Amino acid sequence: MSIFERYLTLWVALAMIAGIILGNIAPGLVALIAAAEIASVNIVVAVLIWAMVYPMMVGVDPGSLKDVVRQPKGLGITLAVNWLIKPFTMAGLAVLFFEVIFADLIAPEDAAQYIAGLILLGAAPCTAMVFVWSQLTRGDESYTLLQVSVNDVVMVFAFAPIVAFLLGVTDIVVPWETLVLSVVLFVALPLAAGLLTRKRLGTPDRITAFQARIKPVSVMALIATVVILFGLQGQVILDRPLIIALIAVPILIQSYGIFALAYAAAFVLRVPHRIAAPCALIGTSNFFELAVAVAISLFGLNSGAALATVVGVLVEVPVMLSLVAFANRTRARFA
Repeated sequence: MSIFERYLTLWVALAMIAGIILGNIAPGLVALIAAAEIASVNIVVAVLIWAMVYPMMVGVDPGSLKDVVRQPKGLGITLAVNWLIKPFTMAGLAVLFFEVIFADLIAPEDAAQYIAGLILLGAAPCTAMVFVWSQLTRGDESYTLLQVSVNDVVMVFAFAPIVAFLLGVTDIVVPWETLVLSVVLFVALPLAAGLLTRKRLGTPDRITAFQARIKPVSVMALIATVVILFGLQGQVILDRPLIIALIAVPILIQSYGIFALAYAAAFVLRVPHRIAAPCALIGTSNFFELAVAVAISLFGLNSGAALATVVGVLVEVPVMLSLVAFANRTRARFA
């Protein structure tokens, strides 16, 4: 690993600080970036995520996709954790903290909003960003693509009913534009570009060399994304630090708990590490574009629910980097 990659956590921490500073000294620039949206998907962030995802898509070998069905355990763990466990444990933690533990610190009407936002986060497992985390753990590109693709299909049918059940709201309006646009931008287009690149490069050695050359671009795009995300919420972080910290508590417990559950299941079932790491990470991360869009459409832009989904965005990168580091340190324990 290069020095830049080895100290990635440090650069992300500095990027978080830089984003908060930028959001407070250049609010006009941040507002301009925030306004560049289509169907609740920020175009600037979308380009950066695309830059993060594309290098891994170059590693997707179409010929190996037929072999992934021979290892169904990883996919089974992903689906079970994402759709049978994660939404309900997140709802339980939200209620526990905001109706019991933090009850004396937050007004009941605000607590209800934060609970709703956390439920939306828990019901929207990751799609695009898992390619980045998978790449950092040397995950199997083809299997990760399969996991993300199946997860997207399930999300189309399961997201609205689960959210409606947990929120007690029957008129959930799923922003299909956000869902479809995100899948096209972050999965379909990078995959098409990656397959075209593989075809033009030809040999495995040239493909590997190309991936090594463009990997720094992926990491720099991650750093730039962190700066923008924290810049967009810099004023909120400074104005309401206690609320941000309180919302982050159940998110942190949920993230590390879900990862531990999925990773342990993969270890017990003897799933290879190149599959085990991504299958644990995909449930830990969140499809924050979808969660934020639904929170805004249901409760409003300045609602507590929208704020809770945004806190999920802020917590995500540091948490995922810590889990990537743990997965890399424990690689040798897997078969």
